[in-house]
Amino acid sequence: MGREDFQRRLAEAVRELHDQVDPPHTLQRMVEITPEFFDSCDFVGVSLIEPDRIRTPAATNELLRQLDDSQFELEQGPCYEAIRNDPVVIIGDLATDSRWPIWGRAMVLELGVRASLSFRLFTRHDRSWGALNLYSRTPHAFSEVDVQHGQVVAAMCAVALAKAINDHQLATALESRTVIGQAMGMLMERYGLDEHAAFAAMRRISSQDNRKLRDLAAQIVSDRDTPIAPAPDPA
Repeated sequence: MGREDFQRRLAEAVRELHDQVDPPHTLQRMVEITPEFFDSCDFVGVSLIEPDRIRTPAATNELLRQLDDSQFELEQGPCYEAIRNDPVVIIGDLATDSRWPIWGRAMVLELGVRASLSFRLFTRHDRSWGALNLYSRTPHAFSEVDVQHGQVVAAMCAVALAKAINDHQLATALESRTVIGQAMGMLMERYGLDEHAAFAAMRRISSQDNRKLRDLAAQIVSDRDTPIAPAPDPA
């Protein structure tokens, strides 16, 4: 892809990713858009760092998603390496590369993948979101220009993903605060409680039932009832 074509497509991709409504749609569009920047990219996967694991929620197909996920169980593979150590990892031929033999052999045998290119997704050097992984059935498919283009594409994807996740978390927090406020209002009216006592009652019920406070609040608002009558607030 020439420089002008790359710049034009990059501008279009920025707008397309910005228009996605939530993180899952953003991830799926990243998977669809990425191959358009490379001459020989057959598969794409996006792996995310979660609080207790790393997983691949979006990929070209289910088998690739499973094989990408297996890197984190085996603790070997270019995506795992990109997240943990080197922000850019290139493999010319998985059939001969000896760094990750178990995972590499599976990729060759099950998907016919021979070359790969992985980029860490980060918006700050101390804040990584995961990795963008490109795969090709052609040995030595990715050139130095592909590496340069890929770094730009990965930066674009990281910013779009961070925005989608932050927007989603903010919307979820606002939604949770709204529904909790509605449930508290119902308790205050029904039982003659003040705001502090209503919230304390909800926290007690939430703890007793081992349920999230937001889920309890949503049930109160939906059913217009409380699972357990709130205990009186101690004097």
